[in-house]
Amino acid sequence: MTKFLSTTALALPLTFGATVALAEEPLQVVVTTSMIGDAVEQVAGDRAEVVALMGPGVDPHAYRQTRSDIASMVAADLVLWHGLYLEAQMEDFLLHLAERKPVVAVGEGVEADQLLSHDDYDGRFDPHVWMDPDLWPQVVLTVRDSLIELDPDGEAAYRENADSHLAEIEELAAYASEVLGSVPENQRVLVSAHDAFNYFGDAYGFEVVGIQGISTEAEAGLRRIEELVDLIVEREISAVFVESSVSDRNIRALIEGAAARGHDLSIGGQLFSDAMGQPDSYEGTYIGMIDHNATSIARALGGEAPELGMQGRLGAGS
Repeated sequence: MTKFLSTTALALPLTFGATVALAEEPLQVVVTTSMIGDAVEQVAGDRAEVVALMGPGVDPHAYRQTRSDIASMVAADLVLWHGLYLEAQMEDFLLHLAERKPVVAVGEGVEADQLLSHDDYDGRFDPHVWMDPDLWPQVVLTVRDSLIELDPDGEAAYRENADSHLAEIEELAAYASEVLGSVPENQRVLVSAHDAFNYFGDAYGFEVVGIQGISTEAEAGLRRIEELVDLIVEREISAVFVESSVSDRNIRALIEGAAARGHDLSIGGQLFSDAMGQPDSYEGTYIGMIDHNATSIARALGGEAPELGMQGRLGAGS
């Protein structure tokens, strides 16, 4: 079970020098996001104890490390962060820490030609690669290789566990493609709080409209809201989505603006964008997170998907 401490450089080479002799003690791994934490849990099993710095509802774009975070990372055997400028406020610290211990930016294991450009920062990429289950396996493999490099005695277990998890992700990708493909083409417009879903849109043929940019640091102005209300009314968009880690203030403004124009706009549900669901819940796993998003979007925009999702577990806790 992942523990939580609190509510871009190139990926570092996987050459750590000394390896860790596990004996009876599990590897101590600190990760920044819950998505990475889930990948470590799936691959490492009981060979690692995982601490995630950012829990449910936490926005990684604005997160700054606390004293307890620093102590935890300094004491860890391995620190895994996403990179691609997701943890913008922590990047300098993590790069400095990498001079002293194994620290890997696992998101930067994704092939560069498969990354989307970052509209807000020249020369950087959109970090939200977990939104496409056809890309996330590259991150899982980087996690696997990081663990093997540090703990070669566990290589067979890490490889077997990773293969099993990758098969689950493949099943998830097929499910998402099926249910999202059932959404009428004229309704394939996803409006949410910020641009976290560009990889999703690229994978499933949706036009993605975020009120804020890729980073949540930039506030949406009145003109942006007015532009989106015009779009919603003109395209007859029926639903917009809130995000678990971003304030719903701007989404509410869209609904009010559309109502003033005589257009009925509803909230299609809450999506998990930069953080997963609650620990010990199905939605608190990567599989459950994407299952929830794909199912919610399909059902809200006129597609066909089972109410309880791919595995019949949505909303059912653990």
